[in-house]
Amino acid sequence: QVQLVESGGGLVQPGGSLRLSCAASGRIFSINAMGWYRQAPGKQRELVAAFTSGGSTNYADSVKGRFTISRDNAKNTVYLQMNSLKPEDTAVYYCNADIITALRVRYDYWGQGTKVTVSS
Repeated sequence: QVQLVESGGGLVQPGGSLRLSCAASGRIFSINAMGWYRQAPGKQRELVAAFTSGGSTNYADSVKGRFTISRDNAKNTVYLQMNSLKPEDTAVYYCNADIITALRVRYDYWGQGTKVTVSS
């Protein structure tokens, strides 16, 4: 069984910063891609930032220059450093990973979500 566990959400004032973490655990053979999505109330889930299977990074235009995705491969963990937060960044942030399990089966996993609220 594979799990993605997120942490780091919370309430922050506009202009503030937060750092999200997502750790993948379980019987993992390899991780092809891993990143962050978000879903604001009444809106569709959207990509925020992710590492592709080739190792490059993708960012939503709305977060470029403010958010940075990083990873620790030894810990199967990705981070999202969010700076200069805006009220429109308010959403539930979900970790996503394309994982090949120890049984060599490929699955797309989602975390439970962590809420980020940007408000004064």
